Amino acid sequence: MTKYEIAALPGDGIGPECMDATCIVLDRLVSKTAGLELTITPHRAGAELYRESGETLPASVLESCLQADAVLLSAIGLPDVRYPDGTEVQPTMMVGLRRALDVHSAIRPVKLYPGAPCALKDTGPGIDFIVIRENLEGLFASFGGGAKVGDEVATDTLVVTRKGTTRVSDFAFRLAQRRSGRPRDGKKMVTCVDKANVFRSMAFFREVFMDVSKNYPDIERNAVYVDAMSLYMVQNPWDFDVLVMENQFGDILSDLGAGLVGGLGLGPSAEIGEKHGLFQPSHGTAPQLAGKNVANPMATILSAAMMLDWLGDQHNDPVCTDAAVRLENAVAAVLKEGQIRTPDIGGSASTTEVAQAIADAIASP
Repeated sequence: MTKYEIAALPGDGIGPECMDATCIVLDRLVSKTAGLELTITPHRAGAELYRESGETLPASVLESCLQADAVLLSAIGLPDVRYPDGTEVQPTMMVGLRRALDVHSAIRPVKLYPGAPCALKDTGPGIDFIVIRENLEGLFASFGGGAKVGDEVATDTLVVTRKGTTRVSDFAFRLAQRRSGRPRDGKKMVTCVDKANVFRSMAFFREVFMDVSKNYPDIERNAVYVDAMSLYMVQNPWDFDVLVMENQFGDILSDLGAGLVGGLGLGPSAEIGEKHGLFQPSHGTAPQLAGKNVANPMATILSAAMMLDWLGDQHNDPVCTDAAVRLENAVAAVLKEGQIRTPDIGGSASTTEVAQAIADAIASP
């Protein structure tokens, strides 16, 4: 039996409710899976903690995250909890955590499950692609820096390095090797999304991407400008498999992708490095919904499935990999059945009821 230590950060707003729902599902999954053991240890971090103590991410919590086999985060931050300079506390915590874990590649699946609402009238052969954002550089590298001159001028610097771009590009190609290709024809491909016609940094990003692509002759590669990609994602999303891009571009396009396939309540994510993995839903804390037991827990639950898949790959553990598939299939089954869903996707069920339905849908191995 393989035992995995999971550091859980329930966070703020709807975060604790979504984490509780995810633990209901994971407990059921473990009970039905011989050879899988998860020890999930919750830790306080985020805006409410800052309001009480002046800290968002205590050193002891960060150390627990570094020592754990994986970190599962629900949602962090509150719009009314800010530093004296007026900025929210959430970015400081998240950027700091990402840098400490050195999670260089952020994976955001854009997948239309049967039964999930879609913003498009025509879904063609289906929607199933991945947005990968470089997670530590790009425009986000200016976080905590930048410059402001009086009340007239402010600047931030976009940073692209060969090391950072190589790591995220290599990750994108390796992920494409594991996937079934784009829905239109099954072709495995990685698309670089940039603005190489205008910015030297983006031209360099594309150059490094093309260099890395030479190591993967079995995977087709191409490049698309980011403005054109925002059009193509709406017009013909089935033409894409894996998209890799700078941090800010990925932040924006991944939300557009979520909007195509049911919203952020169905948007999981994984942030992966050489040694660590951080898994969280793409949505925020939605404080207006907190405590009402109506938030959609599926994004957090699907993020937990991504966590299990990563653990299985990291530790060559087929039990864990199979559990990840069964967990995703259980979410898909509840969506397809369509009777139990939260208000954001057209239902009236509670967060807890959705979690129980997913737990009941988990098949035995």
